[in-house]
Parts: sequence; structure tokens; C-alpha cells
Amino acid sequence: MSENDHFSRLHNLLDRINAGHEKINKVAEKSEPSDQLAAYILWFDSEPMIPERTYSIDFETESTLVQVTDLSFKIDVDSLSQLAAKKLDQDEIGYCKLSLGQRVSFDSYTSNQKTGSFKVFDTFNNSMVGAGLIDFALRRAQNISWHQTNINQETRSKNKKQKPCVLWFTGLSGSGKSTIADELEKKLHELGKHTMLLDGDNVRHGLNRDLGFTDQDRVENIRRIAEVSKLMVSSGLITIVSFISPFRSERSMARKLFNDGEFIEIYIDTPIEVCEARDSKGLYKKARAGQLKNFTGIDSDYEAPEMSEIVLQNSDANIDDLVNNILDYLRTNSNI
Repeated sequence: MSENDHFSRLHNLLDRINAGHEKINKVAEKSEPSDQLAAYILWFDSEPMIPERTYSIDFETESTLVQVTDLSFKIDVDSLSQLAAKKLDQDEIGYCKLSLGQRVSFDSYTSNQKTGSFKVFDTFNNSMVGAGLIDFALRRAQNISWHQTNINQETRSKNKKQKPCVLWFTGLSGSGKSTIADELEKKLHELGKHTMLLDGDNVRHGLNRDLGFTDQDRVENIRRIAEVSKLMVSSGLITIVSFISPFRSERSMARKLFNDGEFIEIYIDTPIEVCEARDSKGLYKKARAGQLKNFTGIDSDYEAPEMSEIVLQNSDANIDDLVNNILDYLRTNSNI
């Protein structure tokens, strides 16, 4: 199906929805840039659209990043009824609120079909995954701007005598992420370095205690921790993040928050058989028995990294050797 066909489907559906409603003629207003909008989206990728996941969006004249901050409802194309939804599957249409990476000028689709439409792309493989028609701009938070502080990241880094970065550990449950991360922080502390370790389980006791383990919650889990990590790197810290972070899209989103060289992905490559054998909590056993839903590696996918800065094989490796590999990388790149 062509791009024009996708947009025609959306237009036809909205014409059916609006049929019988009195049309209100509005005086055309000059469009003002906004980074928030409400829109109808037709999703046609086999992977579902998940709120808070980062995509790229193309308007008539501009492109930027976008997140669906709220999936208000999806539309039953037969009855036109509004249905509650947490995601959009292939060929589904939903009404969404979007947050853009920058302010963009646009119109409602009823005012201008060209400047009132957009295309959505996967940030990882750049494939087109959705098409949308803009309802209206959400005029929110226009008076908020980034506050430039007197003490910046460079000053804080010089004070700490280190080059801040985020060491982003990823791997299956039981792969050894937390063990290696703990020992790494200990070694960095002995070297007089300023660090902060963010562990997946610990963060779920506070900041992310409202999140479960569905794909949608995992996406939001990583979005929040990526933003926290960015603030910590800005404070001059070597930030160690130990999360399963199963999806490439979210790891890519996290990387894009940082300057070149600041995001160091560490893939703990441990076979699932080894992870299961180490499982003292019996989580894999429960997952295989159907007693634990959405468990990564069993009934929820883990998308292994393809281009990590550091890959550590941890079937039967010595932890000190693995930590020294990371320290060597940090020395080579002048982080410590």
C-alpha cells in the first residue's frame, strides 16, 4: 500500500466520524510553532506502536524525534467506537498526544492536508511505520526554557578530575550485570573517581515503582533512567546503569541523549542456559511454568546489541578480568 493510500484511509475514516456533525467554520490562523500536538495515527508496522518509545517524524518541511505521550483511544473502523488501548497494532488507528523533539510549524489536517499530515519512522532501521493527521496543537509549557546554570558539566568534570560518561550495562537476567557493575564501581572508587550506580531492581523501589514489566512499561522504565543518567553525567559523574534494557530502540534513544563518547554500551553476553543455571530466585523456572509473565528471554524478547562499545563473554569468566577490560577501555578513552 502506498503512502497516499495510507493517508486516504485516515481521511475516509475521519470523514465517516464527522458525518452528521455540524461543521464549524473557523477563521484561518497563522500557525505557530509547537512541540506538542494531538493527532490521528494509522500504524502499519508489524511491531506495535508503544507510548513513550522514541520515533522520528517527518512533516512537510521539517523532521524531528517524537514520543507518543498518551494513546487516548483507538478507533474501531467498523463501529467507529472509541476503545481503550495501551498500544497500536498493525493496521490500527488511534488518537494520540505527541511530544516533539523541537518546536515545529504545522496546521490541522482540516486546514491544510499537506502541512497537517506527517509520517512516522523507526529510528533504528529508518523504515516508515505510521502516518498521521494533525488535529490541533497542544499549547502547553511554551514559557518553559532550558535554564543555563553558572556551573556547567565541564566545570564539574574538572573539579572531579574525570571525564563523565554513562556505562550502560545490558544483558539477560542472571547474565552478571549487577555483579560486574558492583565490582566496577568499587574499583573506580578505589581510584578516587566519582560514580553513581543505578541498578534496575533498586530504581523500581522508588522512581519506577509504578511500572510493571509489559513492553510499554519497559519502554518507560528505560526512558526515565536515561533522563536521570543524562542529569548525572551533566553533574560530572561516571554513571553506571545496570538494566536488562531489552529493546534496541530504547538503547538507541538513550544513546542519542548524550554527546559523542559519553554513552558506552556494555553487553554482558551470557547464554540463557547459563543465566538459568545461576538463577537463585527461580525466576526462569516460574516464567517457563507460566507463573511469571513478560519475563525477558522467555515470553518477552531480548534484542541483543549489534555494535556495543564493550562486549563481555561471561559464561565462566573471572569477574576481575572483566572489570579490568572495562577499566582499560576507560583509560584508553581518557575517562579516568
